[in-house]
Amino acid sequence: MSNLLTDISTGIRTHSSLRNFCAFFAFVSHIEPKNHLEALNDTNWINAMQEELNQFERNQLWTLTTRPDNHLVIGTKWVFRNKLDETSNVIRNKARLVAKGYNQEE
Repeated sequence: MSNLLTDISTGIRTHSSLRNFCAFFAFVSHIEPKNHLEALNDTNWINAMQEELNQFERNQLWTLTTRPDNHLVIGTKWVFRNKLDETSNVIRNKARLVAKGYNQEE
């Protein structure tokens, strides 16, 4: 046990897993922003936000229309999360645009 270089609980890292780690490590941010203003200062989060908006367009999720006079606008907010692999390394920045459901009325 005294000859071990690292903690035994971290597991074994093979050459291929390190190659994949290095390939994605430079393209992710390790800090989750608290709001969209913080995210706009980091190009990695801007790319994640743009990817989410591209998904909306690709899936034809909504169409932009004028607001009827007798209805309120339902607000949205950005949710930012880092996706982790099994060794707790950040592998992806995920940005989601969600509706503020508490404003909806049936």
